[in-house]
Amino acid sequence: MKLSRVLSDLNVYARNFKRGREGIFFTFIFPVILIAVFGAIFSGGSSGAVPLYVQNLNGHTPAVSEFLDALNSTHLVKLHFIPETVNVESYITHNSITAALVIPANFTSSVETGSPVNLSYYYNPAESSSQIAAQAINGVVENFNMHLSGSHTIVGVSEHSNSVVATSYIDFLVPGLIGFTILTSPMFSMTYIVSSYKKEKIFRQFSLTPLTRGEWMLSKFIWFTIIALVSAAEMIAVGYFLFGAHVTLTVYIIPFLITGVVLFVSLGTFAGAVARTEEGASVVGNIITFPMMFLAGTFFPVSIMPGWLQAVAHVLPLYYIIDGLNAVMVYSNYSAALVDITVSVVLAAFFFIIAMAKFSWKEE
Repeated sequence: MKLSRVLSDLNVYARNFKRGREGIFFTFIFPVILIAVFGAIFSGGSSGAVPLYVQNLNGHTPAVSEFLDALNSTHLVKLHFIPETVNVESYITHNSITAALVIPANFTSSVETGSPVNLSYYYNPAESSSQIAAQAINGVVENFNMHLSGSHTIVGVSEHSNSVVATSYIDFLVPGLIGFTILTSPMFSMTYIVSSYKKEKIFRQFSLTPLTRGEWMLSKFIWFTIIALVSAAEMIAVGYFLFGAHVTLTVYIIPFLITGVVLFVSLGTFAGAVARTEEGASVVGNIITFPMMFLAGTFFPVSIMPGWLQAVAHVLPLYYIIDGLNAVMVYSNYSAALVDITVSVVLAAFFFIIAMAKFSWKEE
């Protein structure tokens, strides 16, 4: 493998890219439009019933059931339950939760004896939805106290503003759209290039030159890594300056960018290689790309999806890229990021191997 041939092919591809206005638009301008539109829609908060996660440490007693039924009846919140055995603060961090309520183990006994007891409410001050949940909790607690004593407070609420989870929608959108660019640019480009080069017999001409498959692939890895780095910088700048996104600029972003590029260049190459026509390649590429685009956490956190959709998201390769970017950019959770990058590297190696096994200069 010679670097000079890699750089020559890279130079040719870069020139062709600059001539194509569509590629420039969808790579650099379209994601900015998305972040502007979604940021404008959701920066003002949410309406309707908001998710409230409840950890019940008291068991299913009549007092607890009455309290939870009262919360449900407000129609301001939709209850989800956290397992009793987990650490609530870690659970909140790992699952991007903005409002959580902990019912202590002595809730029923305190209610029955008239002893003071505090519920713990963990909330995200950057999200208006957490204020809606607080309104529902405080209203129910006030009525509960009036029903129990009518004169003094028995049930109180201890609020915890957790800086670890002080995130807003735009904070999730920035890593999601970085993942979006890592996915779409290599997938659509490589699927089209491989299928069209086969049809126009350009690969056959390549086979008569010193350029090898490995050198050709390496030039594409370098090109799309550059695209990913520029796009990531663009998304972070737009999110920060336009919407005040709270994301961390760290070198740990780079492994996810490089691994994602290798993964989706390989997957796009494979899709283009298995298709017999350009139209067929487009269909295969869309079938692979669109589920990941909408279900892997690009536009919304996976944690707010129904359980069965979360299970689907966890089998999509893009999920681990976006989840890892969230871990290092939003939560500074490097142990979770290590799991994500490990899975991503394994997937990238797998798809690279099968892509190179199928991809050939020779005609079928």
